[in-house]
Amino acid sequence: MSYQLPSLPYDYQVLEPFVDKETMNIHHTKHHQAYVTNLNNATKDTDLVAIMQNIKNYPVAVRNNGGGHYNHSLFWKWMAPVGSSNVAPFGALKDKVESTFGSVDEMKKKFTDAALTRFGSGWAWLGVKNDGTLAITSTANQDNPLMTGVAEVEMIPILGLDVWEHAYYLKYQNRRAEYIQQWWNVVNWDEVVRYYDEFATKNQPVPIQ
Repeated sequence: MSYQLPSLPYDYQVLEPFVDKETMNIHHTKHHQAYVTNLNNATKDTDLVAIMQNIKNYPVAVRNNGGGHYNHSLFWKWMAPVGSSNVAPFGALKDKVESTFGSVDEMKKKFTDAALTRFGSGWAWLGVKNDGTLAITSTANQDNPLMTGVAEVEMIPILGLDVWEHAYYLKYQNRRAEYIQQWWNVVNWDEVVRYYDEFATKNQPVPIQ
């Protein structure tokens, strides 16, 4: 079974005005589709989580395109129309965020800083380390924290933000800081909490579907 481009759980325009329809369309149908196509050409292995965790055994084409497919498959679910999900973390994740960072706002500041200071293309991440602690990091290009021996901080990501220019340039041009600030308005905290409760707390990476 080859990798497939996942359908979005919403229409392209519903994240406006924070993420624009044209960017969503191009990002999904062109950029993500390219990662899927190139990944299928690069490997016949179909366990993408296992590939990520053993990425040093694979060529760079699998690292780049496999990471691109995994990251984006979750990225679409990390966003939702305003009013359709909780506006902040809740439950056990909220308690963990507050005990780790002091407050949800402080966590968001640290995450924002990771996204802002990632030089060039890459991602910012909130995740759960092997010891159960929360951490924030960033990775270059399409790398992610599941990549053993590659990621600076290895962990199970439960929230990620794409800071490649193609994710925001049509609307925000070079204003990455504004893009990040506005993106918080569409974070799907229901899904982030689910990833924490159902997967990360059990030391299981989030699967893509």
